[in-house]
Amino acid sequence: MDLGGDLVEGIFLERVNRFLATVEVDGREVGVHVANSGRMKELFVPGWRVLVRPVSGENRKTKFDLVLVDMGAAFASADARMPNALVAEGIANGHLKQFAGYPEIRREVTFGDSRLDLMLEGPQGRCYIEAKSVTLVENGVGLFPDAPTARGAKHLRTLVTVIEAGHRAAVVFVIQRPDANAFATSDPSDPALAEAFRTAVSAGVEAYAYNCQVTERLIRLDQSLPIRPYAEVVGDA
Repeated sequence: MDLGGDLVEGIFLERVNRFLATVEVDGREVGVHVANSGRMKELFVPGWRVLVRPVSGENRKTKFDLVLVDMGAAFASADARMPNALVAEGIANGHLKQFAGYPEIRREVTFGDSRLDLMLEGPQGRCYIEAKSVTLVENGVGLFPDAPTARGAKHLRTLVTVIEAGHRAAVVFVIQRPDANAFATSDPSDPALAEAFRTAVSAGVEAYAYNCQVTERLIRLDQSLPIRPYAEVVGDA
């Protein structure tokens, strides 16, 4: 996915609240919208270089969106809205071969009382997909979530009801950086979500994880990663 050529360099200063950060751009401190409710402590480090996008709109409180964080050796995407688009792109271009054969792709669909990221439809029926943004990586393992998320657990329970209704369901964990070689649920961060994930997989919900290639100009899904139990990950640390 092309990020465009309009990104502007800045220096991260502080996280003000869940959706607002202060960044120095051209020597001025400006408010920047953060489209990510995670804690992001490992990426939002004062003094680190970031890339922001100028935006406009009458109802906006900020003039920039935070897009990328420069980790030194690589970039990470800070935008939790990105995985939805990345998974849709990966299906459309054939990178996600497990979802081939569905000519119709719809985004932001309702099932029950939840809104899921994608619905695929084809001769074999329907497949509902939820894409999750992962930014925390420890010892080469992408971990989700980095903070409690009742919404995340709800989505997993909804995917179980999708299976019960006779459809196909999947969750795709998108690690928005290149330095992960495996994925695990972060059980200590949110035990309820970890349990909901195990229940979902046992019920037939498919689970996949991918890291991303990220540069100043593009981001795209890269390698399929193994999903490991958290206890196993801790044991390897």
